[in-house]
Amino acid sequence: MIPTLPLPDRTVLLDGGMGRELRNRGVPILDTIWSANGLIVAPDTVRRVHEDYIAAGAEIITTNSYGIIRAELAKEGIEHRCAELNHIAGALAQEARDRSGRKVFIAGSLPPLRGSYRPDRVGSFAEIEPLYEEQASLLAPYCDVMLCETMSSASEAVAAATAAAMTGLPVWVSWTLHEDNSGRLRSGETVTEAARAIAHLPVSAFLVNCCSPESITAAMPALARLPGGIVGGYANAFRPVPPDWDMERDGLLALRDDLDPESYAEHAGHWHDAGARIVGGCCGTGPAHIARLKALTETKR
Repeated sequence: MIPTLPLPDRTVLLDGGMGRELRNRGVPILDTIWSANGLIVAPDTVRRVHEDYIAAGAEIITTNSYGIIRAELAKEGIEHRCAELNHIAGALAQEARDRSGRKVFIAGSLPPLRGSYRPDRVGSFAEIEPLYEEQASLLAPYCDVMLCETMSSASEAVAAATAAAMTGLPVWVSWTLHEDNSGRLRSGETVTEAARAIAHLPVSAFLVNCCSPESITAAMPALARLPGGIVGGYANAFRPVPPDWDMERDGLLALRDDLDPESYAEHAGHWHDAGARIVGGCCGTGPAHIARLKALTETKR
């Protein structure tokens, strides 16, 4: 039997972005370890961001582990802190939930290991699966579900989900999409092809994230037709991401000026109408976006 999260029979809210939100609050965000720097220099702020998302209506918060990648930690001379930082990320999410007094699930974020949006850099299963297995095992004691997110190719998701499944927790996979509104992954694969690649694994939700809202709208009908799982999406607020974008070389991606909470919710309404049962926000969204989504989902129940 595939492990599942006991979600209510309605649309469920994820939280929003972490890195940009920390930056907006004055926390230094590095081009290497990104939001993971907050775990080192401002853990209280990380916890407050979790708390603010819960207060806004998020029913699932995500561990701030997206930037905890061994190769990136090594660039900062702190690879030896890998296990410690994963534990801190999990503990802060738990503390935020406990303080809220609300029923909130915690998703353990398993990120791309060789750069976001870069299917050309994913690497082989033999290279990356052990790294995912390590991170999943470190996060699992704090989590209710493992979230393999921003997966740019089918093979990347296979490695992450294989490792996540070893924890015995429910496993969710979220792919990131090309910005041409084709509904395809950045690798060029369709969501149907990507889902077929993980059909042998106990994945209970299929999501798309960290791409434009329009890209998610284009993919949602095909996503909703996938058998055997719930579906959803959480978009970023970036301008289109170039195919060869590199964080360390190109710096921060610029944000769009047309995705305030109200406009973002309009897009999310399209996802809901197409079958999404899980909605939230990714990079560039904040608690105000989640609060608006809360109001939206209440009208659509």
